[in-house]
Amino acid sequence: MNKISSKKIVVVATLALGCFAVLSSGIVAESSQSVIRFGAPLPLTGGLSPEGKKMQNGLDLWAEVANKAGGIKVGDQRYRVEVVYYDYQTSTPRAVQLAERLITEEKVNFLFSPLGSGATKAASGLSEKYGIPTIAHSASSEEVYDQGYKYLFGNFTPNQTLTDPLSDIVKEKLPNAKKVAILARNDLFPLAIANCMDASAKKRGFDVVFFEKYAIGTMDHASALTQIRAAKPDWIFATGYINDLILIRKQMGDLRCSAPVVTMIAGPAYKEFVDACGPLAENVSSASWWHPAVRYKGEDVFGFTQNYVKMFKEKYGHIPDYAQASASACGVIFQLAIERAGTLDRKKVCDTLASMEVMTFWGPIKFGSTGQIISLKPPVFQIQGGTQVVIHPPEVQQSELRIGVK
Repeated sequence: MNKISSKKIVVVATLALGCFAVLSSGIVAESSQSVIRFGAPLPLTGGLSPEGKKMQNGLDLWAEVANKAGGIKVGDQRYRVEVVYYDYQTSTPRAVQLAERLITEEKVNFLFSPLGSGATKAASGLSEKYGIPTIAHSASSEEVYDQGYKYLFGNFTPNQTLTDPLSDIVKEKLPNAKKVAILARNDLFPLAIANCMDASAKKRGFDVVFFEKYAIGTMDHASALTQIRAAKPDWIFATGYINDLILIRKQMGDLRCSAPVVTMIAGPAYKEFVDACGPLAENVSSASWWHPAVRYKGEDVFGFTQNYVKMFKEKYGHIPDYAQASASACGVIFQLAIERAGTLDRKKVCDTLASMEVMTFWGPIKFGSTGQIISLKPPVFQIQGGTQVVIHPPEVQQSELRIGVK
């Protein structure tokens, strides 16, 4: 590697599958200080790059804060944090290849998963093959965790922990609502949460009058939205990634397709959705695994949730969303597990993760038998006055669900 600056190391290499960049970030302490290397395959270019860059923001902040605090303490020794990024260009096969290169060639100590449930599941066998503890920062689908693997952990609760409270709230606030329309990106996470929405709605007496999948890369949703408009649903539920949902919401506006309740997962959690959609974002509801309104006193380097929000805003100029916070949380979970294990031995760190119960700025951390977190209560929110406002759970509630979307 060639040293570019005191804060960043950049290596450019060429593979048969194309060019990729390796970025290694973190505050550099004294050159003699030992280093713990964390691999992070992310889609920093391509269709999912907005989400990938959010994860990089969160990991960079954690690495910076951890290093400023002296690094990770392992026994009597302190180690500097170094995050090694590979850009897999929104290609799942490339994500798997580059995750393996991080393990075998970069010799990272520990691994963060690729983005989303699909790529995480595709690469998850590597964690088991090489016995390397891996934390998924953006995978909620149970299909990722039901493979019997021991080295994979995730800090997103299952999808129904979002769709069940959403369905309860709509049923309470709009008791005469009957018809639900679902439009889902045909990808592991968006389709999985759409299926959970289907089940949650039917369990509460809703009639799902429309359920259609759209292909990855779809640029025209007019046909589906015209059918939804004709069905006159009381509730429209759409899933996808941020670029998908911005496009769908704008085309809904053009086609005058609406309903008393419009829910989208996961775009409305992001400032970019509100900025891009403008007035069309108003009263769109959603749910996520974290919100800056939550209040936890953590044992991690950030401490209070409010302190994390403050430090993120100072670094990036805006309040963090759940994706950015999730990546930072994965960093602090690894840090706490390594420090509690008192060793870099992967098996011992894995065992510590499996049994760990700890409070962080992200919330309480406890993993279930499959490695998926079981201790969080995800917030439900709605865009009101251009801001994501929490409407559930009661302990952090800021407003009530408003009925009516343009």
